[in-house]
Amino acid sequence: MTRRIFTACFVVVACSALLGCAPQAVRGGPGTDNPDFDAAAMSVTLDREDITYMVADYLEGLKASGFWQKTVKNEPSPPVVAIWPIQNSTSQHLDEQMLTLLSSIETALVNTGDVRVVDRASQESLAREIGIQHGAIYDPASAQKMGRMLGAQYFFTGKITSIDEKLKKQRRVQYSLFLQVVEIETGLLHFQNEVTRTKGMKR
Repeated sequence: MTRRIFTACFVVVACSALLGCAPQAVRGGPGTDNPDFDAAAMSVTLDREDITYMVADYLEGLKASGFWQKTVKNEPSPPVVAIWPIQNSTSQHLDEQMLTLLSSIETALVNTGDVRVVDRASQESLAREIGIQHGAIYDPASAQKMGRMLGAQYFFTGKITSIDEKLKKQRRVQYSLFLQVVEIETGLLHFQNEVTRTKGMKR
């Protein structure tokens, strides 16, 4: 009997120890006990915090530009704009980040209330219909054709680049997001801006 009691106690203690060492999920962000959880960088790749910052910085420059203040604001009705896929010119696989970036740009433009934005799903469907590959680099002829079919006046497009440096046990990646506004009919570049973000890792 004593041996059985001892064995049962041992099993309870062992299970408790295992449960105590097991990984635990943590909820973070606004409205939780860890509001700054998302602020910490977990790698040198782009995360949501980086993308939010870069889009906000770009939009600030765009709204202060002569193009926005003199052209967009003075249109009799909000101009129609579309977002061409952003080119990933880094050496990293950023498929998920690029989708988040495009969605963030789309949301930011819609929320200005100064332009009408073509839904990206509709744009991608039309691109497939006229034979433009998903994620294709901006091409004036293709853009003009698609722009007319979408009824869009301007395309937002650009690319993201990076410079990756390593020194001993340190690594630094400098990202640059170049975004421009192109008039579809003329191909004229109306606005361009560069936004940067740096990530680092120490060992």
